[in-house]
Amino acid sequence: MSKNLNVLGFLNINTSKLFASCTYDKVDTDVVIEHFNLFANEITKETVAVIDNASIHTSHKFKAMLQIWESQGLTIFYLPPYSPQLNPIEMLWKFMKYYWIEFDAYKSAKHMQDYVEKVIIGYGEKFEINFG
Repeated sequence: MSKNLNVLGFLNINTSKLFASCTYDKVDTDVVIEHFNLFANEITKETVAVIDNASIHTSHKFKAMLQIWESQGLTIFYLPPYSPQLNPIEMLWKFMKYYWIEFDAYKSAKHMQDYVEKVIIGYGEKFEINFG
């Protein structure tokens, strides 16, 4: 088991809706595909997911899923390389790590997970970002 808490998510900046989960497991292509499958099953209208060019997003296995997701109404849009500033969810992760973090989160892995889950559940109400 990894000691790092990993968070995967989709953020709609128009509605402040966050679809996210956290895990201590290694995040590889299979985990990301599973998360995209869960998200694709939840969408109710045509949706575009903006993603970076991380190797897990550009693997053959991931790209083999693009047509399947598109048939479910989920289109994938790749950002230009080296442009995380164009991906709003990166700002959410920054706020989570540097601005909203509670001192108690550093007490233990369990406290950190509780904090992250609190932000995920409370995003849009208790935790907000103005994307202007």
